[in-house]
Amino acid sequence: MEKIKKIKVALKRENIDGYIIPKNDEFFGEYIPDHNDRLSYISNFTGSYGFSLILKNKNCLFVDGRYTLQAKKQSGKYFKVITFPQVMPRDILKKKKLLIGFDPKLFTKKTLSIFFAKTNCVFKPLNQNLIDQIWKRDKDITASKFFNLPDYSVGEQYKSKINKIVSYIKRKGADYLFITASENNAWLLNIRGGDSKFAPIPQSYILIDKNKKLKFFCNLKKTSTSFKKKFKEVQFIEAVSAGKILSQIEKKKFIIDRNTCSIYYEKFILKNNKILAFDDPIYNLKAIKNKKEIKNIKNAHISDGIALTKYLFWLKNNFSKKKITEISAAQKLLEFRKRSRNFQNCSFPTISGSGPNGAIIHYKATMKTNRKLKIGDIYLVDSGGQYKFGTTDVTRTISLKNSNKRIKDIFTRVLKGHIAVSDFKIKDNTSGSKIDYMARKHLKEIGLDYSHGTGHGVGYYLNVHEGPHAITKNNKTVLKEGMVVSNEPGYYEKNRFGIRIENIIYVKRKNRKKCFEDLTMVPIDKNLIDKSKLNKSEIRWLNNYHKVVFKNLKTHMNKNEFFELKGACSAI
Repeated sequence: MEKIKKIKVALKRENIDGYIIPKNDEFFGEYIPDHNDRLSYISNFTGSYGFSLILKNKNCLFVDGRYTLQAKKQSGKYFKVITFPQVMPRDILKKKKLLIGFDPKLFTKKTLSIFFAKTNCVFKPLNQNLIDQIWKRDKDITASKFFNLPDYSVGEQYKSKINKIVSYIKRKGADYLFITASENNAWLLNIRGGDSKFAPIPQSYILIDKNKKLKFFCNLKKTSTSFKKKFKEVQFIEAVSAGKILSQIEKKKFIIDRNTCSIYYEKFILKNNKILAFDDPIYNLKAIKNKKEIKNIKNAHISDGIALTKYLFWLKNNFSKKKITEISAAQKLLEFRKRSRNFQNCSFPTISGSGPNGAIIHYKATMKTNRKLKIGDIYLVDSGGQYKFGTTDVTRTISLKNSNKRIKDIFTRVLKGHIAVSDFKIKDNTSGSKIDYMARKHLKEIGLDYSHGTGHGVGYYLNVHEGPHAITKNNKTVLKEGMVVSNEPGYYEKNRFGIRIENIIYVKRKNRKKCFEDLTMVPIDKNLIDKSKLNKSEIRWLNNYHKVVFKNLKTHMNKNEFFELKGACSAI
């Protein structure tokens, strides 16, 4: 590949042995603009997370288990695809003494430490990004304006949030907090933007001091006069000036976000100041949705449930009568979602996979891979929407007249895991790691498992994936009232099929105890369930869930859809 050859020429020019190319841009968002997707440019890999290491005689692409199959298909011709954490970059570099270059704006000290520590290699920050030197493209020519959230969407005024942050700064003995995660800035000021493909992100940095003075760094073309007028205590500055302003501050104590504050900016801060070992508090504050936000999120899920349920009825009624492909099916689902006046955009690229393509966890249909939906398939659709008052994410696995007993057995075991999570008795110290094993338990009884986490936090009309909480093997964050999280166990058999059932749930208090309540309002396909493998409690959960779905959706269905919904939600 010509692009890789050019990078190797650049290695010689810079007198280095290798170069690291991450997925993220300088704002470290999950879904970056196309013009900043340097990893995709060099490797053809389109997944949301990963990085490449290009050496003089080897090209490595590191991805997690979600993307292994996808990466091999997209990039396997020119890159050795390596799944971490099973194999880490430091394992590849062991016993080697190499000089490896990187762009300091795209890496944090934490990232370098996690992936490249304990090697004999030296890592050299470069002034110029090597991809930018060979990739001739238009930069961000759009100036999608930032906007304020309407009152009906705001559960807490931004001045109240600022007070909390300033209190935290003082309590920790700091002078400044440098907020480098754009979604945290969005939460703090109750603003949104259009700088991400799938989330209403206003790319920006904020510097806030203990006296409530704020500097807001961004592309000023994206801020209107009316937008800025609301924030009298905020100084708006071009993002490119952030480093210079940081370097002018002396003898102060800073708190930074170690997940998103790049080595580039950390260097400016450390020039004359001290960084304290505390975290950006916004992650924890943002994770707990208030009562108004929960109410709005519930409405978003009803709107989304209407669209997805109508779509699934349409699919089942038409797949055997006309040519429906993975791509045309996803387009049809988008049409149904667009019927809601509150729908803004998809919250991530829709996964529409039938048969063997369903086994690719984060599959994206292309013209090359696009399959026609056929009788006997099972079809996996994982999708979500950004609504004016909430973010959704839901997966359903649908039988296209499939009668395979083994598939039914596995689907039922996935369902049992799903129910076990939803019905989990949450204690005061319960974290996601204590729940994850329950989701896998019934699969493991027959030697099966899945390579992704069971659940991730979900934002409020923000990122579809957010922390700090999650349902994974290692997440220790205690689940608190108001936290929203996905519940998505699955199973994937290479070249055959994929199964996943995903609802969004939140932590509520009922009778003084914490429990989960389901937010997603979409029927689960009973045609794939082996009832004999469900106990009474599990049957009760499924029937109660479908009762709630029917109650929330019935008035939004036409006559035919009403009867289909009634059947889909009837007791088993």
